[in-house]
Amino acid sequence: MFVTDLRPLPARPNLEQYKKQAKDLVKDFRTAAYQTKARAARLLERVPERLTLSVAQLIIAREHGFASWPKFAAHVKALQIEDSPAAAFEAAAGAIARGEIELLQHLLRANPRIVFQRSARSHAAALLHYTAANGVEDFRQKTPPNIVAIADALLKAGAPVDAVAPIYGGSTALSLAASSVHPERAGVQIDLLQLLLEGGAAIDGVPGSANPILSALRNGRGRAAQFLAGRGARLDLESALGTGRIDALRETLQRGEYTLEQWKSGLAWACEYGHARAVEYVLERGSDPNELIFGQTPLHWAAMSAQHEIVRLLLDRNALPQIRNRYGATALGQARWSAEHDDDPTRFEPVIALLASAEAAS
Repeated sequence: MFVTDLRPLPARPNLEQYKKQAKDLVKDFRTAAYQTKARAARLLERVPERLTLSVAQLIIAREHGFASWPKFAAHVKALQIEDSPAAAFEAAAGAIARGEIELLQHLLRANPRIVFQRSARSHAAALLHYTAANGVEDFRQKTPPNIVAIADALLKAGAPVDAVAPIYGGSTALSLAASSVHPERAGVQIDLLQLLLEGGAAIDGVPGSANPILSALRNGRGRAAQFLAGRGARLDLESALGTGRIDALRETLQRGEYTLEQWKSGLAWACEYGHARAVEYVLERGSDPNELIFGQTPLHWAAMSAQHEIVRLLLDRNALPQIRNRYGATALGQARWSAEHDDDPTRFEPVIALLASAEAAS
């Protein structure tokens, strides 16, 4: 169960306070079972009908990112020791999220081994993973303006650039940075990816880790995917379609090295990221413009990212605007929802007008 919405710990936590919280949770279960069960549902594989102290302690541990109460208790005890490796690591992770590079460098000089250390939380991230602001605890998913300099300081201190953390099934710092919204919004994502590659990061990932370009495409980071494609990332059918690389697409098809799932996924990303030639290429070869891909038609994928040219192309190729996605919305409804939640809703106006006209005529 992967949870990042975790509770922070103070610098010097008191284990007795958490023991009391667990006892209070048992009492709360008797008077407010529904609320306590809801609290447990996001953290436990099975919600108990009755709450014992051990289960309450497990809930407290999971809320802070630990797999078990003994691991949580050991970490809390370690943080009570001012100069412990755990305390140094936590201080460094906090410094990364806050952009406090001088404090980080001080900690690295005093504790040079912490660049090899892992978080005691279930995600087991190393400090370099924290620079991606992705998959670690939410309260540290932040990208300060100097994050590239911070990552550089970690690499110069010896941080393994391709260390794999069990985040999203296995991730390097490169794959996390490529798929993260925070460095993108901060305007530093490409610079961070460039630094990691210059530091020796494997552009296609390492065994046991996610493929960075696919991570980018599958998580809305089209610019990062384009950057990695331009730097020589290996392209399969999905990533060739998702980055609009027609030559790579043709080569993949000629070799016959693709699956139907790659074909469908690639069409979705081509629509989302506005690669008209790639969309046209697959439609000409028999792709169904009305097929649901991850619960959305190609028209929905184009509408949600205001791809006017793609919407028009799909409508011209008999895409049906009345089909509803897994949320019950037509492409027009999806476009309106996306506009309401976008920083620049005006860019959706041409798409909304086009889809409204198509719906009225259908």
